[in-house]
Amino acid sequence: MKKLIDKLVIFVVSAALYIPNGNSVYAIVPILISIILSALLSYVEDERITIAVFFMFLITCFFKSEFLFFIPLICYDAVYLKIKGLWLLSAFPLIANTANTHLPSVWMIGSLIIASFILKYRTASLLNLERDYYKLRDTTKEISLQLQNQNKELIEKQDSEVHLATLRERNRIARDIHDNVGHLLSRSILQIGALMAINKDIEMKENLRLLKDTLSEAMDSIRSSVHDLHEESIDLHTEIEKLLGNFTFCPVKFDYDINTNLDKNIKYTFIAVTKEALSNIIKHSNATEVSIIVREHPALYQLVIQDNGSKTNYNSENGIGIKNISDRVSAVGGNVNISTDKGFRIFISVPKK
Repeated sequence: MKKLIDKLVIFVVSAALYIPNGNSVYAIVPILISIILSALLSYVEDERITIAVFFMFLITCFFKSEFLFFIPLICYDAVYLKIKGLWLLSAFPLIANTANTHLPSVWMIGSLIIASFILKYRTASLLNLERDYYKLRDTTKEISLQLQNQNKELIEKQDSEVHLATLRERNRIARDIHDNVGHLLSRSILQIGALMAINKDIEMKENLRLLKDTLSEAMDSIRSSVHDLHEESIDLHTEIEKLLGNFTFCPVKFDYDINTNLDKNIKYTFIAVTKEALSNIIKHSNATEVSIIVREHPALYQLVIQDNGSKTNYNSENGIGIKNISDRVSAVGGNVNISTDKGFRIFISVPKK
């Protein structure tokens, strides 16, 4: 657009110089030819064509002085070619036609040629600056997106590490309560039982019985709390990776994409199903690769275990392992779909509550 504006300005000035000197019925011809050639050079933008048109126009100016007025318009496209200073050749037709053209017009045309060079230099500089600006803007935006992605990954990694640290701490607390407080309570209950056995006082026995019942209730409460704490501390991703660490039958591709905390029953179901499926692969499959996908969707959780084996002994009625998988998934309200088209594939979906 900037080049077209420059050419329009040069054409208007050239036409203003030419019109007072055009006194024949064919005065419009140089104007039309100049417009067509300038438009062609703007459209093609090929250096060889630009040089050819430029020389042809200069040659025409030697024989037809009317074309001299539009040299600045054609000269505009000859600036910044690989052949430096080519546009300076436009001075030769002016010098050759000095006798046939009014001297003030020659000077004005020469000045307009210099002006076209200045306009082309200014426009080229602006276009280079604009191109550098857009390139810098795109690069900055790309770097910004990369930094955002890296920051997101760091936050997710940090959250994951915090989550795992929390689970480890829960496990430690559960283990300490079980090993220390649980053992002390168990010993106290045994000691009270021994006292009840050797004590003959009925009233004292009753008090000891009440104390034993209280300690037994406390023991049950601690066991329940430790059990719940341990179940909450189970990390599905870590547990499956442990299973895969012991699975050396063939390579496994593991894809885990769950961000929420699953219900403990679903965790145990997915762990048990994965363990059973890996066991079946070792026993009944000739697979060379296994794929395990654990994924969260807006309405359900998904577990897909697939191998590329060609040997399948699947029997929905007699397979105890497959029946156990179906029973476990049904217990948490899920569905099981098994296919043997391309290897053995277990597809499990459990709706979110």
